[in-house]
Amino acid sequence: MAKRPKSWREKLTGFQNPVRKPVPKNMVGMKKGEMMLIPTPQLIKEFVEAIPEGKSMNLVEMRKAIAESNDSEVTCPITTGFHLRTVVEATFEDHEEGLPLEAMTPVWRVLDEKAPTLKKLSDTQRAAIAKMRKEEQLDSKT
Repeated sequence: MAKRPKSWREKLTGFQNPVRKPVPKNMVGMKKGEMMLIPTPQLIKEFVEAIPEGKSMNLVEMRKAIAESNDSEVTCPITTGFHLRTVVEATFEDHEEGLPLEAMTPVWRVLDEKAPTLKKLSDTQRAAIAKMRKEEQLDSKT
């Protein structure tokens, strides 16, 4: 019997704890030896949920803030991207089951038009994110 794929919500909770380790070599704006945080999807979710209404930050700012709040110098950009997508998809699974947009994890506060994660989402998801960014007037802020 074929094993069913995990839902995004299951992926959201499938990791134990964030990991801190030195950056092995200079890469992606990180320097060898800097303390790097490898976040979990749940850590990303909690961080996004703490961003106040009407405020936004780009992914670079988010990774920097997550690192600082977890006694690290940098946050792994690759893992952050994977886990941010997990948070977005799990959020939309909840929405499809009746959770109103306004009650969702406010992923629109970190997904501006330049965010690579947007390219992986459905047209419906991108439209919902754009709607919420407009409602919070996030695109008009610098």
